[in-house]
Amino acid sequence: MNSRVVGIVGVALALWMALGRWPFGIGGSLSWWYVPTIGLIFAALQLWLAHRIAVTHGRGKRTGRSTVVALILAWVCALGFGLTVPDLAGGELASILSLISGSAFSAEMSIALCNPLGIIAFALAIAAIAFAYADARDPKPEEDEELDEVPMAPHPLG
Repeated sequence: MNSRVVGIVGVALALWMALGRWPFGIGGSLSWWYVPTIGLIFAALQLWLAHRIAVTHGRGKRTGRSTVVALILAWVCALGFGLTVPDLAGGELASILSLISGSAFSAEMSIALCNPLGIIAFALAIAAIAFAYADARDPKPEEDEELDEVPMAPHPLG
């Protein structure tokens, strides 16, 4: 996985999570809370992950499957969060999903879904960073390797 792609897509998804309702005409005052609390933090996590992936590749190692899967699942949850997070537009809460369906039930369901999707997106982004750190590590030496490489020091009284 390319670290530049991770950085670009991660920042784009952070913008989607914080300000994605504005192109649909339902942006409101809650967006100004979403930008510093959700958007900037998610963007920072994604840029940190992009850096760790670059470090992994710089050390001549491959990005592990667990890192890629956690990242893709975080992105899917971030997309879902952007679709379901409400904003205060015209005196009522509305999300992209409720705007498309047009029902009050959909507005309530989207509000109920946005919190778990956001929490899972952040948790998976943090897990992907942890996996990326593990990808860049050198393997632990075997017990036999340690004994063969470092001889025992002679006893000072012997």
